[in-house]
Amino acid sequence: MFLYLGGNTTVKSDEVVGIFDIEKCSVSRVTAEFLNFCQKKGLIVNVSEDMPKSFTVTENNVYISNVSNMTIAARAKKKF
Repeated sequence: MFLYLGGNTTVKSDEVVGIFDIEKCSVSRVTAEFLNFCQKKGLIVNVSEDMPKSFTVTENNVYISNVSNMTIAARAKKKF
């Protein structure tokens, strides 16, 4: 199964590690360090040019999306 993240981007559902609210999580120093590390390693994929609302961590990449984490999570639940 695939999960639609927005911006014509889908990922395999079984590769998703977590779906997070970017506004709430980015205030954490640990999360900011994680995202900076991923950026330096080239693991960040921006799926939209709009204001980011969520990030989805997969086994291979981190996807920044303008779709809310609640919407993506609801899509994931529908698949199961």
